[in-house]
Amino acid sequence: MAIGTAQRAGNLLNQGRRDQGKPLRQRLWAARWCYLFALPNLILAGMFTFYPTVMSWYFSFLDWSGFTSDKEWVGFENFREIINDSFFWDAYVRSFLFMAVAVPIQVVLALIVALILNDQSYKLGPFFRTVFFLPVVTSAAIIGIVMTFVFSPFNGPVNKFLLQMNLTDRPIDFLGDPDTALWTVAGVWIWKWFGITMIYWLAALQVVPQELYEAARIDGANRWSLHKDITLPMVFPFAVVIVLITVVGSLNVFGLVQTMTGGGPFFASEVMEVYIYRNAFGESGIPRLGYASAAALFFGITVLGLSLLQGWGLKKANDARAQMRQG
Repeated sequence: MAIGTAQRAGNLLNQGRRDQGKPLRQRLWAARWCYLFALPNLILAGMFTFYPTVMSWYFSFLDWSGFTSDKEWVGFENFREIINDSFFWDAYVRSFLFMAVAVPIQVVLALIVALILNDQSYKLGPFFRTVFFLPVVTSAAIIGIVMTFVFSPFNGPVNKFLLQMNLTDRPIDFLGDPDTALWTVAGVWIWKWFGITMIYWLAALQVVPQELYEAARIDGANRWSLHKDITLPMVFPFAVVIVLITVVGSLNVFGLVQTMTGGGPFFASEVMEVYIYRNAFGESGIPRLGYASAAALFFGITVLGLSLLQGWGLKKANDARAQMRQG
């Protein structure tokens, strides 16, 4: 069976090489079944991703609540208002501050745990991989709601533990204090997405040849030297991609922030997604879908820049890996 599968894969690869010199129309026709099976996904993506994205660009030039048929073309007025809106810039800076703190902690901790779990002699490795990955597949909204009870100053388990251990003399309102709300959400975000970053590192560690470790051990290298001189240089091309993926993910924290704090208290945890939501649906007044679309477009350009940086980093990582193989 394995031989037959390998032969079919080889035939497909050879067919693809032969089709490279053919005209585009013939190549599309040869792959018609692939496009046919992909068509439902393309239709759904067009309806719920591409079309809303393009329309939001159009809405950003309108003064429109989103709930009436009255639309007024205002051009770049929404963008001029955004530039002068201190709440926008506070949320914008807060989003990147969240990223600057949460991403390094998550990436480094996930690498340390991945190095431990990658040890073949550690028999409980598969169990702990599952435990760390479980929060990833749990809805952010559900986690956010549960965590409001976990960090509650009224008999929440975290405060009960702190009081019993005499680490504090009174309950701490983690989500109600402007100084702690955002960082409490950041801690929950790190815990939720820790597992996926750990899996990325585990995948990267698989490319390190075990023979290098064995040869270094024979030469008397200790565990620290193995990781410093072998592991880190080998996984560095992957580290660029892992960091950039985590960076983009850290800018998408709407579910946790909205369910845990709603952007409060006093806008202390309001990140860009919550700011956009608040203006689009009028939580603080009249809904302003046009203004919110302009803010989303402004922020989206920033995220697009990070995504392009991710693509560039991936290319550099592949080039570095190819050079390492040649060397």
